Amino acid sequence: MSVDENRPDGARDAEALAALLRSELAAVATYDEAVQKFEDPHALVDLQKIREDHARAVGLLRDTITRTGGRDVESPGPWPSFESAVGDVSRAVAFAALKQGEQHSVNEYELALENDDVDPECKALIRSELLPRDREHVEQINRLLGGMA
Repeated sequence: MSVDENRPDGARDAEALAALLRSELAAVATYDEAVQKFEDPHALVDLQKIREDHARAVGLLRDTITRTGGRDVESPGPWPSFESAVGDVSRAVAFAALKQGEQHSVNEYELALENDDVDPECKALIRSELLPRDREHVEQINRLLGGMA
């Protein structure tokens, strides 16, 4: 495991966790936008649940960052832009943008699992909860895409 001598013990994964937190903050903001754009009650229930999952991940990541001695972040990081997709009236395009964002999150978690600076406790959280949840979000979005006429 690589350890940066300049960082306090236990905080070596702070940068990776901060990046994951920024991604989750972006997801929450994106789903806030999405919930305002859709009127279909079925889609809204699913979108609100996914948004809640991301909000819960924000809390889990913030707790982990605090425990490991890292600094909290407030500003979201990159997530594919939902706003540009909804300029087009196609629901399919909007759902595709959400799916792209979810896949981005999956990729970020997979990279964190490969990162030697992320400690085993954090990797366990990613494996057991955060990554499976985002993979399920991809499937939920796929179902929403498949259910459109």
